[in-house]
Amino acid sequence: MEHTFLLKADWNGGRNSAGYIEAGQLRTAISIPAEMGGPGVGTNPDEMLLGAAATCYLITLAAMMERAGLPVASLALESEGIVDVTNNIFAYRRIIHRPRVQLVRRCDRIGDRTGSAAGRAGRELLHDLTCRSGKCGFIYRARRGTRLLALFEPGVIIPIAHYFSNLRRTQP
Repeated sequence: MEHTFLLKADWNGGRNSAGYIEAGQLRTAISIPAEMGGPGVGTNPDEMLLGAAATCYLITLAAMMERAGLPVASLALESEGIVDVTNNIFAYRRIIHRPRVQLVRRCDRIGDRTGSAAGRAGRELLHDLTCRSGKCGFIYRARRGTRLLALFEPGVIIPIAHYFSNLRRTQP
């Protein structure tokens, strides 16, 4: 099964002009960013690539945590795109994702693990998911074979003392 996504774009003028794009719910002005000598109107390809990678990572991570049964209280993400400019050639080099995850303070059960073993296992599982989700997403798979490198810095915030201290075995 294939899904088709359509983007319409209008551009008026040369390099330092501005345009407009429309794709589904996305409607925005576009131009070259001011940092790269453009007018800085609306968004730009660099922000859009970063936004695509970040939203894909975030949604994939949320789905993986849900499937793993981790009770998430909050999930936030800060992503950074590194663009190299050498000899006036612009190249996206790295994307760094820094997720912040807070689990529900109290939980009776995570899978079949209980007690302090669940604390370690829960932390390890969450760390594993924050790293793996970057390699499972649609955008990551679409970029395979490119020189763009995606990095993941799992900055996970877990209230371990509160979260796992009240953990107890539940009867099925």
